[in-house]
Amino acid sequence: MKLHLDDIADLRAYERERDAFRSHVIDLKQRRRVAVGPLVSLVFENRDTVRFQVQEMARAERMLTDAAIQGELDVYNPLIPEPGHLSATLFLELTTPAELREWLPKLVGIERAVALRIGGSVVRAEVDAAHAEQLTRDDVAASVHYLRWALGDGDIAAWPAAPLSVVIDHPAYRHETVLGDGTRQELLEDLRHGG
Repeated sequence: MKLHLDDIADLRAYERERDAFRSHVIDLKQRRRVAVGPLVSLVFENRDTVRFQVQEMARAERMLTDAAIQGELDVYNPLIPEPGHLSATLFLELTTPAELREWLPKLVGIERAVALRIGGSVVRAEVDAAHAEQLTRDDVAASVHYLRWALGDGDIAAWPAAPLSVVIDHPAYRHETVLGDGTRQELLEDLRHGG
């Protein structure tokens, strides 16, 4: 279910809940974060991770109007998956200027090279169109991308028992990571009920 203005606490109310909510989201993201090779991680998003992002943006930028909050909701609500879908933020974990200079030109198009392997089935990620306009470039990769998957009934039915992994098959970066039990269960809940 998407977030609405009433779901976002005002700054004073958020300060009172922030420590507990932040701790909850850190724990949640540990189960929802998947490292794929040494340079890429994905955080599979849900309603709580997106609410945290919006609350933290509102806090950092001292957003006090409904219009400002609604603008953030319009940007981030598409990351909350509907039943049968998954959504993730892909991060290029590049921390030094040398790594950025070396890898950003090499990894152009990486957002289109991500897939889920569900047993023998491969479901390629779709790049969020609204974000792609801002993030996709021809000469260097952006450090952050927003991805989503639409899974069929057969893939969802196979999810609990099938071998599951995230695959990146970019020419300059080929890695695969098996999903752990905690992540499998988190994502199965998203697939069944939405994020």
